[in-house]
Amino acid sequence: MPKRVTTAELAALATTLDGVAAGIDPAGTALATAVRTLCRRLGERHPGGTLELRVPPYAAVQLGIGQRGAHTRGTPPNVVETDALTLLRLAAGSLAWPDAVGSPAVSASGPHTDLDEVFPLASG
Repeated sequence: MPKRVTTAELAALATTLDGVAAGIDPAGTALATAVRTLCRRLGERHPGGTLELRVPPYAAVQLGIGQRGAHTRGTPPNVVETDALTLLRLAAGSLAWPDAVGSPAVSASGPHTDLDEVFPLASG
C-alpha cells in the first residue's frame, strides 16, 4: 500500500497546480514529484481497480472510476495514458477532460475511462 499523501506534500502540490494554472510548467524533479504526489492523491480519493491511469515514466495508479467492483486482478480493461504536463493541467483546471481526451495527448481505452468527475482536482 502506498504511503498516504502528507499535508506538506498536498501544500506543495497545490502550489505547483497554482503555477500550472498560471501558465508555469514545472520541470525536472518538481514535475516528477508533482505527478507522483497527484497520482497517490487520486488513488486515495478514488480507491479501486476499474481504471489504470498511466503517466510514463513517472507513475501509474489504479482508480475506482465507473463500474465499481467489475475488475479484481491484473491490469484493468480501462486504461488512460497521458504525459505529465497534461495530467497537471487537468488537475489544475487549465485543461478540461473532454478537450484532453479529444487530443493526441491522452489515450483512453475501455468503456469506463471518463475522468471528467476527477478533474480539476478540488483542494482537500
